[in-house]
Amino acid sequence: MELQGKVIVALPERSGVSARGEWKSQSFVIETHEAYSRKMMFDVFGADRLARYNIQVGQEVLVSFDIDAHEYNGRWFNSIRAFDVRLVDPAQYGAQGAQGIPASNGFGGSQPQNVAAAPASQAPFPPQQSAAETESADDLPF
Repeated sequence: MELQGKVIVALPERSGVSARGEWKSQSFVIETHEAYSRKMMFDVFGADRLARYNIQVGQEVLVSFDIDAHEYNGRWFNSIRAFDVRLVDPAQYGAQGAQGIPASNGFGGSQPQNVAAAPASQAPFPPQQSAAETESADDLPF
């Protein structure tokens, strides 16, 4: 799955030692640019990935991630782990506005970009008429 947004928080890096050796992980929070923006916290695991992505607060990024859950002491926890983080050109985002962001399908994924826009004659709501066109006896807006 993918989600695009602006990095608003970079939490402190965590590290430790496991049976496989040393490990590093860092969590980040991004915020989408939709009318009702959403926030998502994701983890980047591995020192090599942290160095390669070099994620900074304020950057516009496209995060490709997997969601998994694990059980601990009878409780379940979600894990959102990024496997790819790509920078998005801020000039491209600014020029296209909200159209440059993939439309959400409600699950953090995006809709296909090759879907043609519906013609104006098939729009879900007709264009509003001006007050001069809709002269009526009362002042009610409907």
